[in-house]
Amino acid sequence: MKDLVVIGGGVAGLVTASVAGQLGLDVALLERESRLGGDCLHYGCVPSKTLLRSAAVAQLMRRGGDFGLPAHEPAVDLAAVNDRLRSVIDTLQAHDDPERFRSYGVDVRFGAARFVNSGEVRVKGEALRARRFVIATGSRPQVPMIPGLAEAGYLTNETVFGLRELPPRLVVVGAGPVGLELAQAFARLGSRVTVVEAAPEVLPREDARLAAELRGALAREGVRFHLGARLERVDREVDGVTLQLNEGEDHRPVSADRILVATGRVPAVEGLGLEAAGVAHDRRGIAVDARLRTDQHHIYACGDVTGMHPYTHMAEYQAGIVIANAVFRMPKRADYRVVPRVTYTDPELAQVGLTPAEALERHPDARVLEYPFAELDRGIIDGDTDGRIRLVVRRGRILGASILGAHAGELIHEIVVAMQARVRLGTISAAVHAYPTLAQIHRRAANTLYGEQLFRPGTRRVVRWLQRLIP
Repeated sequence: MKDLVVIGGGVAGLVTASVAGQLGLDVALLERESRLGGDCLHYGCVPSKTLLRSAAVAQLMRRGGDFGLPAHEPAVDLAAVNDRLRSVIDTLQAHDDPERFRSYGVDVRFGAARFVNSGEVRVKGEALRARRFVIATGSRPQVPMIPGLAEAGYLTNETVFGLRELPPRLVVVGAGPVGLELAQAFARLGSRVTVVEAAPEVLPREDARLAAELRGALAREGVRFHLGARLERVDREVDGVTLQLNEGEDHRPVSADRILVATGRVPAVEGLGLEAAGVAHDRRGIAVDARLRTDQHHIYACGDVTGMHPYTHMAEYQAGIVIANAVFRMPKRADYRVVPRVTYTDPELAQVGLTPAEALERHPDARVLEYPFAELDRGIIDGDTDGRIRLVVRRGRILGASILGAHAGELIHEIVVAMQARVRLGTISAAVHAYPTLAQIHRRAANTLYGEQLFRPGTRRVVRWLQRLIP
């Protein structure tokens, strides 16, 4: 009888198993694939950001003239780019070496796990019983049922990083974070990229104004967009594929050499035997309470498989909640009040808390404070003037922030900490921010509110009166 069986060797499962093992519990970690690390390491965050970095360097070479240097059009060898990508994964894979976890006392096994009942799983024909279980199997790409798509062939995030030749024409289906990141990366590396999206705008969850500005930035780099377009079918041709789009009254064919599907993800629950375990789930994922317990309270779930906040940082956070409850037996509840998210395009788009539209709908008296990177000294120095911050405040409290700009994913964390600690806006305004830094944009945005108050007519009258009253 094990103390704990963890199913899934991604971030959530690794964090849970390693802590439990080091605390002396009898732990088994079961992973379907033949390696640990999960989607983030092998198909998601790590390879996509590595590819984006190479693409950013290629774009910077083209921009040499902006910095008084010769511009240069790079000769891109995608095989070499992806060789570097693979080396980055291999370097980070060392942190997820099975022997490392075995040294913590974790019984690492590879093979598909399936519940026999609520207290037992089988892997490769062997039964494992445990007092508690953690399901952390992540998610997989969602592929729409489009006539001809399977026959024509398509890429997902699980296969695109294995390409050895750059597609001359690439169609990306989906304008969410993954779709836009890979669209920009391939466009900068030299593909002619077209994005097809059924929604009327890109990134529908984000601040609509900043999402539109980001779309404009990508369009200036040559990415073409078909928004509000329904993909009706795909036809294989002698020299590639043709996607038949329905754009309202227009029926438009779009030709491509390869198709990349980035239409979202679905929880990976197939084959787990959740029915036998009595664990409730649906297409959105495994249902859990605030302590991340399923309806079988000795079985927990965390990470993408729950369908909530599908980010690596959230999987790590939820693993901590599971450890508190399943290992230390402390009734700790997850708090999703302050969860940042980032789209790692250039410029980046980062969000925490309420968007301006969400805030104004709930609180009509909320204020939206803005400051553009084009008026920030460091933005001008670096030649990164696209975008702005939009800070949502109400009665001195920060309700949310949207940042479109260089290093937005780094900048958002000052607001994350402020919101988590319930810091008032005046504290950010009063804090000394080093010059010249991009982080000054927080103080500048806050000061737009205090500037209005400082320079209004009543304040000016008080100042004149004080000058006469006090010699």
